[in-house]
Order: sequence, then structure tokens, then C-alpha cells
Amino acid sequence: MTAGKVVWVAFVAGWYLLRRPFDRRARRASLTIDRRKGADTIRLAISATGLGVIPLIYVATGQPRSASYPASPLLFVAGICAAVTALVLFRLTHKALGQMWSVSLQLKQDHKLITTGIYKYLRHPMYTAFWLMALTQALLLPNYVAGLAGVVGFGFLFFSRIGPEEAMMEEAFGEEYHRYRARTWRVLPYLY
Repeated sequence: MTAGKVVWVAFVAGWYLLRRPFDRRARRASLTIDRRKGADTIRLAISATGLGVIPLIYVATGQPRSASYPASPLLFVAGICAAVTALVLFRLTHKALGQMWSVSLQLKQDHKLITTGIYKYLRHPMYTAFWLMALTQALLLPNYVAGLAGVVGFGFLFFSRIGPEEAMMEEAFGEEYHRYRARTWRVLPYLY
């Protein structure tokens, strides 16, 4: 196994370990809005395929070999930097959200709009962390299919979900969300 594959596996394990406690707590919370069924389930499945299934097949089997290219030390180092940044940001988002976190388009009973921590600057830093996760995958896995599958899979989820998510937040929090939206960046400071 190449060093990039080893780091990618460690990165995914770290991601899982960071998320697991929040996922367990979130499953116990009562929901007032749950829009996970239907389109969001499909979006999540496509994203999971690109960020998990396809790269895992590559790591385990080396397939598709025809899409592989020589590993680059520069890309490897950049991949490690992206992985560390993604995990730090991922942790900050979960810490700030606490009980309000959910994997899908859901709002908890007594849901509050989180505007502190990393959310003071970005409305969707979890998406920023996932973009960095997709970038990490592309940098660490020297295979055009497995490396870029995360960008495609997560990109589909992001571009098809960001509008409905912001509409749900606007519906739930009204003017408070309008004010919050006016003073924050969506995903990337100074860009988007």
C-alpha cells in the first residue's frame, strides 16, 4: 500500500472517530423538521459513494489501474495539509453545533441558530470541511477515478442541497437568519 493510501485510511478513520459521538447523540434527539427522505437520501448516497465506496475499492484493490498515475511527494504533502485542515475544521463545526448537528436536512426540537465559534464567520463550515476532504482524497490517491470521485460525489450533494438547506433555515429562523446571512460568508471567506 502506498503512503497516500495509508494516510487516506487514517484520515477517514479520524473523520469517523470525530463524528461518531455527535451522530449517536443526534439520533436520540426529537425532530421538528426532517427532510432526509427522498432527494436528500439520494444526495447522501451519491456523496458517500464518491467519498467512501470508490476510494475504498481503489485502496483495497488498486482498481481501476488504468486510471492511476505516479504518486507525487508534493501532492502527498499537500494532501496531508488538506487532511489536517479538514479534520480541524470538521471538529470545530461539530463542537459549535453540539446538539443541533444532524447529518441531513433536519431541525431539532427547540433548535437554535448557531452563530458562534466557526459559525461566526461561515454559515456552512461543515461543507468547507467536506470540500477539503474531497481535496485530500484527490491529493492522496494517485488515481483519476478514485481521487476525483469525492469532488464529483460531494459536489453533487453540495450544489443540489445548499439552496434547500438555506431555504429551510430561512423558513425556521426568518429575520434572524437574514441578519446572520448578511454578515457571514457561505462556505469560503471572500469567495463564496
